[in-house]
Amino acid sequence: MNIEANVKDLNQMVLEGKMMDAFEKYYADDVVMQEIGMEPTVGKDANREREVKWLEGITDFRGAEVKNVALGDDLSMVEWFMDYSHKEYGDVKMDQVSVQTWKDGKIVKEIFYHG
Repeated sequence: MNIEANVKDLNQMVLEGKMMDAFEKYYADDVVMQEIGMEPTVGKDANREREVKWLEGITDFRGAEVKNVALGDDLSMVEWFMDYSHKEYGDVKMDQVSVQTWKDGKIVKEIFYHG
């Protein structure tokens, strides 16, 4: 498993608007995802539903940028900037760090920190 290559491909897919394709390719069936300060969402099906709901709420996506990437043995951290409008949240300009734990080429845990 090459985490660096996987992270690069995952990030590129997101930047190309292929977020759900990236999700299907790189997230484990038992993945646990969590927005900081909220309860974790457990399992690929539940997280897929959450991701689709968020994506369906986007009314205007103005852009995203990968600002930094850090890698460890089974860990990656990606600093993102995103600019979009959402039905529930209004206009959003957000800095986010995604901390991903990898196992067998798949993300098994991801926590999102926002600023």
